[in-house]
Amino acid sequence: MMRDFGWKVGGKQGEGIDSTGDIFAIALHRMGYYTFTYRHFMSLIKGGHTNYKIRIADQLVRHHGDSVSVLVAFDQTTVDVNWHEMVDGGVVISDSTAFTAKAPDDRNVHLYGVPLTDIAKSAGNSIMKNMVAIGVSAAIAQLDAEEFTPVVAEKFGRKGQSVVDSNMDALRAGYRYYLEHHDVFLSAPARPEARGEHLYLSGNQATGFGALAGGCRLLAAYPITPATEIMYWVISQFPKHGGLVLQAEDEIAAVNMAIGANFAGVRAMTSTSGPGFSLMMEALGLAGISETPLVIVDVQRSGPSTGLPTKTEQSDLNEAVHGTHGDIERIVLTPRTVEECFYYTAEAFNLAEKYQVPVIVLTDLYTGMSSQSVDDLPLDRVKIDRGKLLTDDELAKLARFSYQRYDTATDDGVSPRALPGQRNARYVALGNEHNGIGMEVEDQPTRLAQVEKRHKKLANFRHESGLTVDGHEDAEFALVGFGSTWGVLEEAREALEAHGLMAKHIHFSRVAPFPAAELAEALVGVQTALVVELNSTSQLAELMKKHVNCHRQLVSCLKYDGDPLTLREILTRVQEVQSVEVLN
Repeated sequence: MMRDFGWKVGGKQGEGIDSTGDIFAIALHRMGYYTFTYRHFMSLIKGGHTNYKIRIADQLVRHHGDSVSVLVAFDQTTVDVNWHEMVDGGVVISDSTAFTAKAPDDRNVHLYGVPLTDIAKSAGNSIMKNMVAIGVSAAIAQLDAEEFTPVVAEKFGRKGQSVVDSNMDALRAGYRYYLEHHDVFLSAPARPEARGEHLYLSGNQATGFGALAGGCRLLAAYPITPATEIMYWVISQFPKHGGLVLQAEDEIAAVNMAIGANFAGVRAMTSTSGPGFSLMMEALGLAGISETPLVIVDVQRSGPSTGLPTKTEQSDLNEAVHGTHGDIERIVLTPRTVEECFYYTAEAFNLAEKYQVPVIVLTDLYTGMSSQSVDDLPLDRVKIDRGKLLTDDELAKLARFSYQRYDTATDDGVSPRALPGQRNARYVALGNEHNGIGMEVEDQPTRLAQVEKRHKKLANFRHESGLTVDGHEDAEFALVGFGSTWGVLEEAREALEAHGLMAKHIHFSRVAPFPAAELAEALVGVQTALVVELNSTSQLAELMKKHVNCHRQLVSCLKYDGDPLTLREILTRVQEVQSVEVLN
């Protein structure tokens, strides 16, 4: 049985909520725990409610969890908004210097006022109330306050040892205060005895790391939440390895820069979110018709338009699969985990060059901005495959002006690619329909031949499985999802089995080319398939119906309020469609 423990801190934006959560989470990770963090914040610099949740466990977790054992509240709004998550016997710590907290109901939750700000002032500065709160939390969870010292030193070391000492003094003061005034303690999970080397990173960081490992050396992008963190990571790392980051004036310029760099032979990408992805649609068609490799990372957020820019959603699926004008081939990968953000982004560059098509890596805010403990990422799993890229020796054997960049005689539709400047490699890459050497033409035979050539590329697509199936092979009930919902759906499947309902979990990690044959096989024997997705129009379910005759099997579980799915929400929907009791 997994043991886990939920901790959350909340208040107004601008009160240092994120830095508080980061310090606590990183320290716990280094103590040997597995952690998963989730940040709830508004699109404001100051004001508005924000909170930072950490799930602390004795084994790897893929979801932020439904419950909170300890809540640190810097205002009454935090108490009101998060009270429903509190476990029976949980502890809420409020800053009694700032307000007198009120319990929303009479649940068995301990509500303690602690003068966090006053204690911080006594330690040197009221701004250190966050460190006092960490000390109080450590005392409640029966952790050793001194184990926070290395992380505090890293966080504040650049400001001088006196600042480090002051922050640790504030933390210790909070720790002592709780021990002296309260006697309710909660046990954090036992530390794993044999946890090997683990990383602590977010999906956005893993995406940037995967791009670097996959040979990418240029990121052209325009800042946009929640994809900007990819740019931050890449800026800190690419220059060390001969790479470059270009902040473009907008997303249109960014994607065209990436196309130009790939045309010149540099592995390049762009990263964005929904509104920026929409601006890239014309350029997506350019990459398709010019057969120029291109990698786009779309970190989805709630739309349409500006929508909820700091909330999560999975509503760009149709745009990723069908977006742009005309017909082009593309590959769409939907990583399930932080590790897959790394490996799939690295592999995206191989696929883009092998098939000479755009590859879209479709993540979302939940995975992108949630930091967690993950297994090590062995770099030897990453291989570089540049596809049909001609060498100078191969081109030297060609007669002058004979190179057919868009040769229609290939069996697989992928023509050998050459780079500008190579001898005998002259051709035109343009957005108009063209003949073999890239010259603009409009005759019907050439048009038909080029369209059919491009369509052949993915007709016999061969790559690793586009979906995974966990659970009971013969189950009549299935949970279905794509991308970031994998973790909570796995927990839902395990909870269902604990209540006697055998289920299988079908999850997509690629939606284009669509793994129709795999899905049809996975649905054999399934009477009801609950398709769980974060959008309002059942985009995944509709895509499934398009490719597989499964209309009567599918039932939807949709969420589109900007918050990630909870385990309880999924189990409640299962009860509705299966008429079974699976909630305690």
